[in-house]
Amino acid sequence: MKDTGDFKGKVVVVTGASAGLGRAIVREFARNGAHVGLLARGKDGLEGAKKEVEEYGGKALAIPTDVADPDQVEAAAEQIERELGPIDIWVNNAMISVFGPFKELDVKDFKRVTEVTYLGQVYGTQSALKRMLPRNAGTIILVGSALAYRGIPLQSAYCGAKHGIQGFFDSLRSELYHDNSNIDLCMVQLPAMNTTQFEFVKSHLPNKPRPMGTIYQPEVAARAIVHVAKHPQRELYVGYPTVQAILGNKFIPGLLDKYLGKIGYDGQQTDEPKDPTRKDNLYEPLSGDYGAHGSFDAQAWDFSPQVWAATHKAVVYGALASLAFTIGVLATRRWS
Repeated sequence: MKDTGDFKGKVVVVTGASAGLGRAIVREFARNGAHVGLLARGKDGLEGAKKEVEEYGGKALAIPTDVADPDQVEAAAEQIERELGPIDIWVNNAMISVFGPFKELDVKDFKRVTEVTYLGQVYGTQSALKRMLPRNAGTIILVGSALAYRGIPLQSAYCGAKHGIQGFFDSLRSELYHDNSNIDLCMVQLPAMNTTQFEFVKSHLPNKPRPMGTIYQPEVAARAIVHVAKHPQRELYVGYPTVQAILGNKFIPGLLDKYLGKIGYDGQQTDEPKDPTRKDNLYEPLSGDYGAHGSFDAQAWDFSPQVWAATHKAVVYGALASLAFTIGVLATRRWS
């Protein structure tokens, strides 16, 4: 396999690197020539990701890490800098969730989701900043969601964590501006994706959980994240449904409460009953290498026109300017 060389020699850290979106992010950075520090709990998936990076010609360091433990995150960062070199880019991607009505959730499970999905990003950012600030260089990417702005039923712990990340992001960016820092802090807001989480997320639902609404392949988001690493910006929305959710919540939040209350339960379940022996990964990783995709390939989009437009603004603006000019010329000729 050949790489494009855009990140040749750069050191990238990806949390949640063993499966799902994290695995797709690892592949995309490796394809671009990066060396990758791989953080996750699942050893089999980490080894699979490490092999893929090496197939692209990069160096990879797989470190079993629970991002809910700040000591483990800090130790991993130290090992990566010692063995791969200074960290250039840190992507906070690790997450877990619990599906079910809030009234049925165990408080311990809610805490666990918060510690991994929210505090995991806080701890990762802190370890990255500890090394980037003295160099006054580096990029940190927080992986958000449309659910960072608009909560949905049956995922109160996850939505709360993503909302928390958004507030943390705003606060830290202000502090970096105050310090005149050259470090780029970015956030990417994602849509529903065909990732492995639906295969082993803890669920109180009677049927198998599924992504809600339009589903995208994880590579769509991975390419967007790598684009932000190349061209840092404050935020990038991925997928038109993400734009809809964020704008809709800004203008009609009350109507969305009622609408999601009606469709949000059935919309997050398939017609297939849940396997009663099904295991989840809330507290312990499952054995095996699950790759990047879940079981919804047939329904998932592998391209987003909205993302293409958002990441090719010069082309879009040029086309619009050309169109406006042409319309102006035609109008002038008609009335002359």
